[in-house]
Amino acid sequence: MATPLPAPPLGVQADFTQLPFVVTPQTVRLGRWLFFDPRLSAGGGVSCASCHRPELALSENTPVSTGIAGLHGTRKAPSLVNVAWPLFDNFFRDGRAASLTQQALGPIESPFEMGSTRARTVAAISAVPGYRDAFREAFADDRLDIDRIAAALAAYEATRMSGGSAFDQFDNGAARALNQAQQEGRGIFYGKAACTQCHLGWNFTDTRFHNLGVGWDGAQFQDPGRAQVTKKPEDRGAFKTPTLRDVARHPPYMHDGSLLTLRSVIELYNRGGVPNPSLALQLHPLSLTEPEIDALVAFLESLNGTGFEDRPPAHFPE
Repeated sequence: MATPLPAPPLGVQADFTQLPFVVTPQTVRLGRWLFFDPRLSAGGGVSCASCHRPELALSENTPVSTGIAGLHGTRKAPSLVNVAWPLFDNFFRDGRAASLTQQALGPIESPFEMGSTRARTVAAISAVPGYRDAFREAFADDRLDIDRIAAALAAYEATRMSGGSAFDQFDNGAARALNQAQQEGRGIFYGKAACTQCHLGWNFTDTRFHNLGVGWDGAQFQDPGRAQVTKKPEDRGAFKTPTLRDVARHPPYMHDGSLLTLRSVIELYNRGGVPNPSLALQLHPLSLTEPEIDALVAFLESLNGTGFEDRPPAHFPE
């Protein structure tokens, strides 16, 4: 019997019935197998979990991702915690996907990630009798295609929720859940540093795109970011605001992993970012003191939650 769907942890506003794909115990079980199964990739050596590692809040601890044959990409895999409930339907760091199901297919087709094709992936999964049975249980008929693979992956990813952090407990009335430094950092986060201009709401992200100057060499950006999708010059160097939930679990930081610690990230903001022609208007020097930076780091560490944990399945369909 399939495990029941998890209840959203404290602080998470999630309703599976509002999602544009079916989330049932059967689709989640299927999606979990697919998420951890390297047979989705060319050569069978890389799975979704190779970069989105559960112990790292479904992110990674390297500057950029490593795909098939040891090939390196140019961006770090973002965390997938609470990914199914964005304020705006922007997925990937540059927003090139408009849905979680579209995002699920992107790495499969990327030559630097899983290096496969839709047709090859469908053929590989279709060749496994156990998967055909699992798709029938999840979707009530025998059709096994790329859309259903994407829907099952999205269903599993939707259950990777993070909440119940010390911050959530404090906000729910547990006055001792945050220590003194974390409480001071909380005040700075919502006050002097004005972090909520972009890191807002229960998931600490506006899911919009902002240019901090990361990757600017004085003449151009190493990675065009959002402009790669929109082709607009003003979007050069802009990337989607990441969630801050569990952010302390997966250094290094930024889209290119160029900042090694949370403190170095705050110091970047404290300087007002890196000057460039399209620098976000929200950025300006913050004049934070060293103790205030320490307190802000302590607050960010209080956002480590629970609910997303998992480990590879003991067995896969055969």
